[in-house]
Amino acid sequence: MDARYVFAVRFRLSPDGVSVSPNEFETTMTREADRPGDSGWLFFRDNLWRGEISDDTHFRELTEDALGVTVLSVEYRRFETDEEYYDALREEIAADLDVFRADSVPEVLSKYLGSSVEVE
Repeated sequence: MDARYVFAVRFRLSPDGVSVSPNEFETTMTREADRPGDSGWLFFRDNLWRGEISDDTHFRELTEDALGVTVLSVEYRRFETDEEYYDALREEIAADLDVFRADSVPEVLSKYLGSSVEVE
């Protein structure tokens, strides 16, 4: 099973004692998705809403901690997954729809990931 969240990150370098030009860059950052049912698997529910980051400031701070640079912006791009992971994800969601305050698996996926799921 394989799945990852993909983000565009714009960051600034502020080195001590030297200067760099340019000092702002954009890169792609990925975060491996935890297996459905494992600790952390609800990352999408806790951080995304309709295919966007739900709390920009909080997520920017998390990204700064992870990268060790000043992060100017983070944008959610897509969720990449294989069929096996996607099937397991849908099964885990279906087992407890109340956690998502939803009536169906497609509603949950749309509510949090928008239309940004890419199944390989």
